Amino acid sequence: MAYLSKEQLLSMGFKALGESVKVSDKASIYNPETIMLGDHSRIDDFCIVSGKVSIGRYCHITPMCLVAGGSPGITLADFCTLAYGVKVFAQSDDYSGKTMVNSLVPAGFKNEYLAEVVLEKQVIVGAGSTIFPGVTVREGCSVGAMTLVNKSTQPWGIYAGNPARRIKDRKQDLLELEAQFLKEQQK
Repeated sequence: MAYLSKEQLLSMGFKALGESVKVSDKASIYNPETIMLGDHSRIDDFCIVSGKVSIGRYCHITPMCLVAGGSPGITLADFCTLAYGVKVFAQSDDYSGKTMVNSLVPAGFKNEYLAEVVLEKQVIVGAGSTIFPGVTVREGCSVGAMTLVNKSTQPWGIYAGNPARRIKDRKQDLLELEAQFLKEQQK
């Protein structure tokens, strides 16, 4: 995997660009002027990131992910991970047939649902999962592979299924490790 140089990243015109950010030269970044990348975060091969997106510190977007922020936006707080093939949408067409669909059709003929998506701190989303507009994945949640998250979660849960349901509590031990890690980074 090859990453863009700091000069290449700066030339793209991101809204904000943290320290030690890595973006694959095979990632597709649209609307960089609306995208904020936090310190030490990484976007891997074949990812698409578009629209209003804010990525916190130490976030990892692994290969083949789609982060479609549109105008409402998507926020990934610190220490979030999107595993292979995760899709996160902040907007969706109306599939009922009452209106037209398609990005080529003017807004007056459509009824798009536009709503911000937030992944709070220490969230991990498993491979192949999809997160719908308007969802907040609360702090510390883990989402199992192939899960459809169409409603907001409660903190520190393990969610899986279609649609997502809480299957058990997630341990919070990692918060002590986070504190230790950040303390070591300051040295």
